[in-house]
Amino acid sequence: MVKKKQDLHYYESIGRRKESVARVRLHLVTGKKSSVQSLNKGDFLINDKPLSQYFSLKRDINRVLKPLILTNNNDRFIITIQTKGGGVNGQVDAISLGLSRALCMVDESYKSVLRSEELLTRDARVRERRMVGTGGKSRRQKQSPKR
Repeated sequence: MVKKKQDLHYYESIGRRKESVARVRLHLVTGKKSSVQSLNKGDFLINDKPLSQYFSLKRDINRVLKPLILTNNNDRFIITIQTKGGGVNGQVDAISLGLSRALCMVDESYKSVLRSEELLTRDARVRERRMVGTGGKSRRQKQSPKR
């Protein structure tokens, strides 16, 4: 499944939803120097901004933190996330999926808890492409003649 590396400094996974992609890293807090030396346990950065600054709505923050709360890992890691594409809802779901996948790498016992809450399921719904001859929309039909 996952190859064990020597000198593992973080667990990394990718989450996707619609057009959004999120790369999630769970950094292990050790005494060695690392790229996240200035951060403390429990810090949560998304595109180099704190979580509460990146997402302003409380429901978005709760959806992002749900995998950590379910597995009791709120203050265990320093979490850094790089996300791009899509809108706010797509990015929230992508981050949640990436976080759930990374937690499963940490400990396989979390898998059943996260699976029961449907946090490990990739939501495959994407925007339907524009069809030729439909007047600019995917499902719109051209108006038929009246006479």
